[in-house]
Amino acid sequence: MFTKEQAINVLRENKQEHVMKFFDELDASKQAEFLNQIENINWSDFKLIGGDESAERGQFSVPPAVEISEIEKRHDEFQAVGLEAIKKGEVAAVLLAGGMGTRLGFDLPKGCFNVGKTRELYIFQCLINNLMDVVKQAGCFVPLYIMTSEKNDQATRAFFKEHDYFGYNPEYVQYFIQDMACAVDYDGKLLLEDKGRLATSPNGNGGWYASMVKAGLDKDLKSKGVKWINIFAVDNVCQRIADPVFVGATIAGGFQAGSKVVRKVDPQEKMGLLCLEDGKPSIVEYYEMSDEMAEAKAEDGSLLYKYGVILNYLFSLEKLDEIVNNNMMVHVVEKKIPHIDADGNQVSPESPNGYKFELLVLDMVHMMDSNLAFEVDRVREFAPIKNLHGVDSVDSARELLEKNGVTL
Repeated sequence: MFTKEQAINVLRENKQEHVMKFFDELDASKQAEFLNQIENINWSDFKLIGGDESAERGQFSVPPAVEISEIEKRHDEFQAVGLEAIKKGEVAAVLLAGGMGTRLGFDLPKGCFNVGKTRELYIFQCLINNLMDVVKQAGCFVPLYIMTSEKNDQATRAFFKEHDYFGYNPEYVQYFIQDMACAVDYDGKLLLEDKGRLATSPNGNGGWYASMVKAGLDKDLKSKGVKWINIFAVDNVCQRIADPVFVGATIAGGFQAGSKVVRKVDPQEKMGLLCLEDGKPSIVEYYEMSDEMAEAKAEDGSLLYKYGVILNYLFSLEKLDEIVNNNMMVHVVEKKIPHIDADGNQVSPESPNGYKFELLVLDMVHMMDSNLAFEVDRVREFAPIKNLHGVDSVDSARELLEKNGVTL
């Protein structure tokens, strides 16, 4: 571990000595924690500030896809392939659950939010219930890895324990903490969250596999014989997880990855779109699309680029191992960053005041050689909870849960 002198030398080289201001006021354990934070700073991220991320995009084309009508016709064939892989222990699931319920006016992990009306029904519980459908079908448990963050790890673990894992076998559940990245002000200067604590934030949804490797869980995956990982976001309460039909379609088609997608309802709908870019899988964010691309029509009159991603992906473990050290693109994002000022006073900014550094899962998709767009029914599988009311809210998710026969 870094000594105080080593930390000062590294900080001086990078013109960041100001963060040591309160060091001598800290007790020994806080000093050790702070030195560990400094040792783990990824200085190469700082060189990206001021760079132009809007690089010229390539030539877009329509991705390989299976539409709902084809999935229905080949349902039994796909399901048989998927169930065989699950029964052999070749499929694991990773829940991305590092966030808090702040936007829901809730100070616990987002997954602890109760969406029930007449009974308790938590977001985590909805997801476990959906995964249990597959467990019953396959006759075996799917290894489940839950990615937490420094801020919500203990609360998440305690919540699952308190609720007996909602019927899931805890021997098949493991946790890991998402890596954190430092935050800086507009001049590229490190910010302090508190005396002896750098301001940090989770390193984006693309950092999940690197965080698993750091926790040593890649060895656990390999010892279990896992070949495929289904990653999914915490906030979509209707999604199917380790879905045998999805797994089977991806394997049967010889793809390295699969992406669950829903058909856009409107050319300007705000969602990332799956496509090919220069022949490779790619995701184009809605704000990157020209009106011409957004509104382009296929021969049957439907939108040409119609498949919106819902953050439910299946990746080949072999390919993940290949790309994990291939320096994924780091995105520099403007954010509001709470911090302390030079006198140690807390500052809660009302507008963006600096940058965070994030890895995005869409870049992982682009690093795959092939990817299948697997269309799902929005009503059955797309109920994201981003807000308390309005679009993609608790209200809209409750409505869809009830449509799917879930008692609230």
